[in-house]
Amino acid sequence: MALAIKTREIQYKAADGSQLVGYFAAPETDAPVAGVIVAPEWWGRNEYIEQRTRELAEHGYAALAIDMYGDKKNTTTAAQANAWMSQTFEDPNTIVTRASAALDTLAAQPEVNQAKLAAIGFCYGGKVVLDLARSGANLQAVATFHAILAAREPAQEGKVQAEILVLHGELDSMVTLDDVASFREEMHAAKVDHEVIIFEDAKHGFSNPLADERAKANGVDLGYNPEAERQGLDAMYDLLERNLSA
Repeated sequence: MALAIKTREIQYKAADGSQLVGYFAAPETDAPVAGVIVAPEWWGRNEYIEQRTRELAEHGYAALAIDMYGDKKNTTTAAQANAWMSQTFEDPNTIVTRASAALDTLAAQPEVNQAKLAAIGFCYGGKVVLDLARSGANLQAVATFHAILAAREPAQEGKVQAEILVLHGELDSMVTLDDVASFREEMHAAKVDHEVIIFEDAKHGFSNPLADERAKANGVDLGYNPEAERQGLDAMYDLLERNLSA
């Protein structure tokens, strides 16, 4: 049964001066619970990512949908999304700087047990949380859905604290199976505890029910796959339970 939850927006500031607005959801409990940051697709901090955040709270986690663009900007246009995402690539430190600010903000909430932290990310947000893990952040678990897997700096042995789960679509034309193979090699070289699950007949964006609509409107190769979504979420919750339970 889903737990009763509470939500609020939280304004925070990153070290690069950006003004960010997170969306926080937590179960209505007295004791602090494990915390999870939720990094959005390139569309920005939208209703889809807020829904995923509420679902985490209903499962007993305190979750923060993070803002990577500032002022909780979001769009449904691929050209705008790509422009905003590309801006965060211009300075090599931007992604980790902003994601670290979000993780610190989550950990500072009274509802959160600071010793039990995780991160999940979708598409661009998958890259965000992977780069955060590669930076040595205090994370016990990281899960990604149809993530950009390429690293700014490859993982180094002994630095990544999290167990990593990558959920990938076999038919993803934006992140190829060769990219997945390179990621696996990176993880093996750094001796990172990781698992990659590849879903048959699943495209980029498989976890988002609006993927087909966005694909048609923008001429991009996305596709919703409800079975891959279900299996991916089950695997994610298993990972969180395994690493964050008391």
